[in-house]
Amino acid sequence: MQIMYRSTRSSDFRVTASQAVLQGLAPDGGLFVPEKLPRCAGDWNALASQTYQETALQIMSLLLTDYTQEELQGCIDRAYDSKFDIPQITCLKETDGVWYLELFHGATIAFKDMALSILPHLMTTAAAKNGIKDEIVILTATSGDTGKAAMAGFADVPGTKIIVFYPKGGVSAVQERQMLTQRGANVHVVGINGNFDDAQSAVKRIFSDPEMKERMAASGKRFSSANSINIGRLVPQIVYYFYAYGQLVKDGRVSAGDPINITVPTGNFGNILAAYYAKQMGLPVRKLICASNENKVLVDFFRTGAYDRNRSFRLTSSPSMDILISSNLERLIYQSCKEDPSVTKKLMDSLASSGVYRITEEMQDCMKDFYGNYASEKETSEEIARVYDSHGYVIDTHTAVASRVCRKYQAETGDHLPMVIASTASPYKFARTVVCAIRPELQKKTDFELIDALFEISGTAIPQAIEDIRTAPVLHHTVVDTQDMPGEIVRWLGI
Repeated sequence: MQIMYRSTRSSDFRVTASQAVLQGLAPDGGLFVPEKLPRCAGDWNALASQTYQETALQIMSLLLTDYTQEELQGCIDRAYDSKFDIPQITCLKETDGVWYLELFHGATIAFKDMALSILPHLMTTAAAKNGIKDEIVILTATSGDTGKAAMAGFADVPGTKIIVFYPKGGVSAVQERQMLTQRGANVHVVGINGNFDDAQSAVKRIFSDPEMKERMAASGKRFSSANSINIGRLVPQIVYYFYAYGQLVKDGRVSAGDPINITVPTGNFGNILAAYYAKQMGLPVRKLICASNENKVLVDFFRTGAYDRNRSFRLTSSPSMDILISSNLERLIYQSCKEDPSVTKKLMDSLASSGVYRITEEMQDCMKDFYGNYASEKETSEEIARVYDSHGYVIDTHTAVASRVCRKYQAETGDHLPMVIASTASPYKFARTVVCAIRPELQKKTDFELIDALFEISGTAIPQAIEDIRTAPVLHHTVVDTQDMPGEIVRWLGI
């Protein structure tokens, strides 16, 4: 079955999967969504016997239907290889009665590697399929992890350039160091004086700016995105939820077809939306637990039906979730209003103009698969210490938010179905917060001393991604105000 893609804001745009991957964002500012989500065959015992690469081919073939099997297999083979430090690509760790799905075994030690390792290959394949000769310029805002993972994926890929904007002072020291030391002649990293929402909103405006489009076209260039607003980023994220379920069946933790729950630390709503799409495709999932930090705009939305970004922005120890505009929620809004693009556009316009929108009770009823709650900074630190002290397992700050919210959900509902928690980053990426939660007396140590202390505490090897930045030179020094982002793009591209 051929799956076509439409914009969430208009019926005028209908494109193939490869065209959606190339464009990233629809011309009207909407997000591309599949016209229909295909159903997975549901042979869970067969799924249990598959490698990660085999599961990726099965699931991605259902959604990226204008790619041939050979093209997808080539993309998968190039993406999921020795750049991951375990042959399984991802794994489940059972601790304290739940399963942590470790998604951080890639080159940049965050879950973004799971999708951004393959996106460059999907994109260059799409360009060839569609006869595109333009240079593809990846334009991305990051709250910490997407930027490094995207740069690692696209660095020195022929026919591409990548520009990453990140909030200066709004990411961890390791996250910033990873970005600023990124090599590649086609890579540009820019700090902004603002937060992630400022960067993301500016990037969206640049995508739809007619003058910028003309400049790009005249120079033989076109924009695309590596954020999860790009369907080519979202589809690979669906894969690991199917793979995780297969591993639970394989290990006898669940019987084939029995339901599970999934908890996801959530900022831009892409990772949990991928789990929701997996459920819609037939994965036996009962509840999706949306875990937020103190920037709990999503928690309030699921509880009240009102999305209100007009609140104080908090810098937390889980910076990849420091977001007040969760872009991927638009895809869920579109589905909940019976795929009426006029409704979605009206709500998104309201968000842009006033910072607020409210959905109907009928739309809220369509979101009953979700439960939302949050963990405070104190609770996040306590959860890191609790999991370590009780079980000797070290989790990062984002995973700790999810773990704490998982416990709240179970205590509140009494629902103790098998639980998978998306573990989205290596604790080494947030060594200061993690080590100080476990050993507060070490707080005066330097960042790299704390990394060494984490090695002693966890007994796990220091990732190569961390070792690489100890002595790597800083290559990127540009910082601009938000309003100067378009000018910086023009300057660096020379257009």
